[in-house]
Amino acid sequence: MRYGEGLLEEIRRRTDLVALVGRRVKLVRKGRVMWGCCPFHAEKSPSFKVENERRLYKCFGCGKGGDAFKWLIETEGLSFPEAVEKLAAEVGVELPKWSPEDEEREQKKKSLYDIVELAAKFYEAQLFEPGGREAREYLKGRGLDGAAAKQFRLGYSPSGNNALIAHLTAQNVTQDDIIAAGLARPAEDGRPMRDFFYNRVMFPIGDGRSRIVAFGARALEADAKPKYINSGETSLFSKGSQLYNFAGARAAAIKAGTIIVAEGYMDVIALVRAGFAHAVAPLGTALTEDQLHLLWRTAPEPILAFDGDAAGLKAAYRAAHLALPHLKAGYSLRFAFLPDGEDPDSFIAHNGAGAMSVQLETALPLSQLLWRTETEGKDLSTPERRAGLEHSLKEIVDRITDSKVADYYRRGFDQLVFENFKRRAPAPSRGPSRPVQRPGAKFRGDFKPPRPLPGSPEAVSSSVQTSALVRGGQAGVRAAKEMELGRLLVESPEIALAEAESLAVLDLQDPSLDRLRHELLNLAASGSSLEKAGVQTHFTRKGMAELLARFAGHPVDDPHASFQRAVSDLRELAGQPTDARRLLERRKALSDRPNDGRGNI
Repeated sequence: MRYGEGLLEEIRRRTDLVALVGRRVKLVRKGRVMWGCCPFHAEKSPSFKVENERRLYKCFGCGKGGDAFKWLIETEGLSFPEAVEKLAAEVGVELPKWSPEDEEREQKKKSLYDIVELAAKFYEAQLFEPGGREAREYLKGRGLDGAAAKQFRLGYSPSGNNALIAHLTAQNVTQDDIIAAGLARPAEDGRPMRDFFYNRVMFPIGDGRSRIVAFGARALEADAKPKYINSGETSLFSKGSQLYNFAGARAAAIKAGTIIVAEGYMDVIALVRAGFAHAVAPLGTALTEDQLHLLWRTAPEPILAFDGDAAGLKAAYRAAHLALPHLKAGYSLRFAFLPDGEDPDSFIAHNGAGAMSVQLETALPLSQLLWRTETEGKDLSTPERRAGLEHSLKEIVDRITDSKVADYYRRGFDQLVFENFKRRAPAPSRGPSRPVQRPGAKFRGDFKPPRPLPGSPEAVSSSVQTSALVRGGQAGVRAAKEMELGRLLVESPEIALAEAESLAVLDLQDPSLDRLRHELLNLAASGSSLEKAGVQTHFTRKGMAELLARFAGHPVDDPHASFQRAVSDLRELAGQPTDARRLLERRKALSDRPNDGRGNI
């Protein structure tokens, strides 16, 4: 341990804990103790106590508590050494000197920080030079202007082999230090030392204190391989233990209560610019254990927002299994899957921030993702395959080291297996292969297939609808038609404005669809335009994002025609006459009535 307990106690003694906590929490004195509303959970009456005398804080509602160091760790996401250094600087406690070797190593690192910062400024300047025109055009094509470039300190590494080396050498930086900072490749095989990056858009990578320690770089040549590269490992930078934009996201994540993990630099930039300041990304690798613990120090349930393709699903599956041995009470992961072919950058550009909020609000818990990956698209029609599923689920639970969490996972999986396979199982048959049917009982057929997750694409897929029709007859047809109508209203909410009268009188059995209809009609009556992004934002703010997720689908070419067909089909199923039948019945009624001989009725 670098700091002795006597030193830590001296820092605690000098720290005014009430003043420290009071920067974030409004405190009121009651006797010798200060009270306020807990910053760690929502409450209306104060149960959060702060005592300078004991140098401790404690919430009697959620149980959170600790000293000044713990406060900084909990509220600012600092590591313990960072919290010690920050408080020591504030209260004027001098930290002990290291050994000469430690001091020399630290001075070397400080020198490297300065060198990498010089490189960042060089790349920033080059972006706005004539040679950076192609890089500027690329960023403009991705929707980023000069303000965005300055906000994220984006840059350009010039073509050629030694532009940065020449610049740093002119600043009296040695070649050894340039290489140690990860900015150049050493001479080898008769080739001279050369820049590590050239003709690429540059993304500076900061550490937890916002110091630039490395770079990510995107090639401008269409055929360049690889398209993205990162700095190599240095004494300042380890790509498996750091996250892009972590310093900027940390405070926002603590305030939001979660942190968003995207896959790429442009995704993070798009999220931040859309209002999701608590967004980070791994550095060109799959999520690592070190990064997972860094996320959990900031928020208990990070949301992994992955691309809606096979690679995104694979990355989610890998992250889920990585987390299993480290799960503990209150700490897990959630997963937001975007439509196929979309990433956060393109999704926000096409649909807006409101739609992205819906995706994040309806993110899948880790347990549901694991169930989905073990059942989705798999034939589980035989006892042997279902037994294999139970074996796989047991292996998942066995990887969870926290006994309490493992017990809840075991119970949850057992319940899902029971609901999907065992509750509706027919009685064993002694005779022919067809199960025996009781007189007067409705034959249910084979075992019920695995139930898809609410709001997932498979929940509304044609195969699931077909199964519903087979099992439920007319009721299944009606449920499928109401699901179709719900998808139309979510994807094209303006229909509710144009077809308000037809929608208002339609007989609906699905309570969720009825709720969706009433909310859309209320919006239409208020004069809202019912644009998709605005409607999604409205539902999210009202805590109804799950309603949109339940009816999530894909746009159709002619939503109004599809709406008319769905309404007509639902009227038929409900025994209500369609418009055509209404007209025929009206004509027949007129022809059957007597007249006065002059054609008048």
